Amino acid sequence: MQIKRLENFQSSDALLLLLREEDCENLSSIPNLNDELRNILSALISRKDFKGKKGSLLRVPLIEGNLYLLGLGKTEKCDVKLIRNSLAWGLRTIGKSRNKNASVILAHLNYDELSFALGEAAGLCSYTFDVYKTKDKDYEPFALTEIYSDVYEPEDFGKGIIFADAQIFSRSIANEPGCSVWPQVMAEKAEALAKEYNLTCEVWDEEKLKAEKMGGILAVGSGSKKPPRLIHLAYTPANPKKKIAFVGKGITFDSGGLNIKPDNYMLTMKGDKTGACNVLGIMKGVAELKPDIEVHGFLACAENMPSGSSYRPDDIIRARNGKTIEINNTDAEGRLVLADALCVASEQKPDAIIDMATLTGACVVALGKSRAGLFVNDDELAGKILASSEKRGEPYWRMPLEDENIAESLKSPFADLINSGPRYGGAIFAALFLKEFVGEKIAWAHMDIAGTDFADKEYGIYPKGATAFGVRTCLDYLLRV
Repeated sequence: MQIKRLENFQSSDALLLLLREEDCENLSSIPNLNDELRNILSALISRKDFKGKKGSLLRVPLIEGNLYLLGLGKTEKCDVKLIRNSLAWGLRTIGKSRNKNASVILAHLNYDELSFALGEAAGLCSYTFDVYKTKDKDYEPFALTEIYSDVYEPEDFGKGIIFADAQIFSRSIANEPGCSVWPQVMAEKAEALAKEYNLTCEVWDEEKLKAEKMGGILAVGSGSKKPPRLIHLAYTPANPKKKIAFVGKGITFDSGGLNIKPDNYMLTMKGDKTGACNVLGIMKGVAELKPDIEVHGFLACAENMPSGSSYRPDDIIRARNGKTIEINNTDAEGRLVLADALCVASEQKPDAIIDMATLTGACVVALGKSRAGLFVNDDELAGKILASSEKRGEPYWRMPLEDENIAESLKSPFADLINSGPRYGGAIFAALFLKEFVGEKIAWAHMDIAGTDFADKEYGIYPKGATAFGVRTCLDYLLRV
């Protein structure tokens, strides 16, 4: 997507104008409109065809091109998140309607980071996962390739594009089915990324995993013909001021194992690798942003399948740090692969570890499908993550990481820990379980992105399918550490 500054009103295939209700009452406050368009707007508003109501979209055919009016609602309830989502929706609509270029007028909105948000929206608006659809003669690809805007700061817009590209990179892998992406394929994608962006990449195969005593990953992957992998990517600048590690759950397909899922819960389980896909996207963004921070990405990848070689309920396994775990549910597998990966990440002695995982249905029950759970052992880290999530429009809710009763239920009569607890407080149980594998005195955050990882329908910056929720929050955090 190319962008140029809109100096004065100029003709284009489409003109996108975002208006609050108050803007409709004071058209003189909107710059870069010629008299003809101002008169058209005035007539539309006076006839009540358009009043700036939130979520309203009106297309007006002109002699040359089309005018798209998109409502933002009342000023007091308008923010950059709404503008970003609205821009993506408007640009997506314009691009799907064969418009090759568009002028976007934003200066009247007067919010911080508008150019950044425009970059994110411009980068994200065209994405759709259609690689497996047969394209017939009537197939119409997304046409929009050029934008003119009266709000354009090249550096901010460029960062927005990088953030968007990282999120799309993650989405494109997360959307792939289990027949196309398994642990070895994840490793190949990581190696290709490392080669392209001069990152370091190390892959532990099943023999190396055994030698390194990675009992959690090995157990989860034991039932599949596709062996597990631990993938380690690293970006190391000359004089880093901090070291941050990201850890992602990469269950390339989750059948539930011997505790097999009902059919309606197994659908979309190709997305159980989203945490690992997000780490790939983050590392791509890091390589392009080049922060003065050393960044490590760990992908714990396995396929959880039922077979004669699967791990079983009642099995006792040993994680990398030596702690033993009694298995009472093979469908609580994500925390097992993360346990080993968190141990390895802790050995790097980073300033902070952030893990991302589609971990618990309990978190979806608690927070719904548009807000992720955030468990943090450090208030400063929590504050920075929440500030970045607010900036990027990816909402989290900080959840409790202390509960004596739930902590008590982690204990097993036969091992150090049990991998699944009682029905209530399931997301907290999982977070407390993971905490057992984080090194002492390391700031750590666990993002439970179950529910937010997949969009059932298109809205805002999200198409239907994988969302890569959290990628832009983490990149933003790295720029503010």
